[in-house]
This record gives sequence, C-alpha cells and structure tokens, in this order.
Amino acid sequence: MLSLLYRGTLASCNYACGYCPFAKKQDSRAALARDAREVARFTAWVAQQARPIGVLFTPWGEALVRRHYRSAMQNLAALRHVQQVALQTNLSGPLNWLDGMDGLEKIGLWCTFHPGQTTIRRFLERCARLDTMGVRYSVGVVALHEHYGAIAALRAALPKHVYLWLNAYDRRGPGYYAAGDLAWLDDIDPWFAQSRRPAPSRGKGCFAGETALSVDGDGELARCHFVPERLGNLYDSELADILQERSCPRFKCDCYIGYAQRKDLPYQAAFGKGVLARIAPA
Repeated sequence: MLSLLYRGTLASCNYACGYCPFAKKQDSRAALARDAREVARFTAWVAQQARPIGVLFTPWGEALVRRHYRSAMQNLAALRHVQQVALQTNLSGPLNWLDGMDGLEKIGLWCTFHPGQTTIRRFLERCARLDTMGVRYSVGVVALHEHYGAIAALRAALPKHVYLWLNAYDRRGPGYYAAGDLAWLDDIDPWFAQSRRPAPSRGKGCFAGETALSVDGDGELARCHFVPERLGNLYDSELADILQERSCPRFKCDCYIGYAQRKDLPYQAAFGKGVLARIAPA
C-alpha cells in the first residue's frame, strides 16, 4: 500500500492552545478557497489510481470544521482501492456526515483532547457518538502536568479498546517528569517512552520515501514532513522513479507521523491497518 500524508494550505484552527503555534489562526477566504481546490485535485488524483492507497490528512489547522475535508474523506473511502482514510482532528466539527457512509470501516480519526478548549464531558459525548456509529478512532493528550487529571479521567471513561496516546511536552526541561509520573504515564501509554526519548534515527531504515510520501497542496513530494528534500510532484512525476528504500538523515524523529514508518520500530506491526491514525487492532 502507498501511504500519502497530505498537508495543504489550511492553517486555521478554532482552538487556542497555548502550546500550539497555530492557535486561533484565521485563514482568509482566498486561502480557504485555495485549500479546497488543492484537496479536490488531490482527491481526483487518488480516484484515478489503481494501486492500494492509504491517506492521512495532517493539516496545520482543524480540518473537520471545513466541508471540503469531510467530502474528501467520504469520496476517498468510497473508492475500492483506497484502504485507509485518516485525519488528525480536535473532534469539534460535525459528525453526522459519518453516519452510514460508504466505506466507514476505512475511516480513522486521530482525535486530540485539548483541556481548556472543550470539556471532558463534551469530548467524551462525541467519542461515544463515534462508537455508536462504528467509527474507529484514537484519543490523545499532550502530557503536561496540568493535564494529568484529564488523562486519568479519559482513561477511566473511554472504552478499553480505544488507544489513549500521550505526547511528551516538547518544551520540557530535564526532570520535567518525575519517576512516579513516568511509571503512571507509561502504564497508560506503552509507547510514551518513544515520544519523550526518541530512539536515534540517522541511518535507520524507513518506509518514508519507499511506501509512504508527504504531499503538499501543490503536489510537491517529500519522503516525510520532516525531511524537506523535494522528490518530485504527485501530478507530473512517475512515482516508480521516486519510490525507493531510503535511510533516515535526521538525528532523531520525535513525531509519531514520522517514526511510525521506521522499519526498526514496532508500530507497523503493532497497529497494522490502523497505523496512520494510531488505532490499535481490536
């Protein structure tokens, strides 16, 4: 399967998280119109292919409040050769478009809970609605000290099969996490250690560039979001000339989007078909 990690022009978000540089950013009407055209072009390209494809939308902003992303996911999931359609979201957008849609089993939502932007009660109500509709999803939180209460409440309330992932706080200093905290956090998320202490990456084998590519709104291709070297363009390059085994040039890879593709790490095997949206097998 060819995995395409798509990130277009969209940069606006309806949330104002203090740890995010895109908090409460607003796109102009022109930027939103451009983003809609880019998404439509990308969706049309995927529809013309024959090979098995998985798509992960990784926007800088919040995509599910935009109709063109919801429509794109519906259209992609209905295609026989598309095996996965995943998207990162704060889960604040409409959900009724998922109810009874064709290809629902291919949808995966990577849902982040942001304390202070919504309540746990409302977030869990929306998760429960996903469960009722049969939508597969994962839930995550940035593991700040002030989020510990929310982490505990989410784990207690979410179904056991829903993976609760934790992202280490990027601006933490030495000793930010006490030993007792780490034992508790690691018990909740068995993969938390990779987030807070990334395994060295340089020279390691990676599916990025071989079976996975990063795509921007203009169709420009890179092996992943974190290695900006241009490989070609989705719309006018031969992928057979681009896709090849490559080792990682970075000293470390500290984002799941990247290290999930590492060949020496267990994520492809552990998550299987749900790897793009961090969804563990039932």
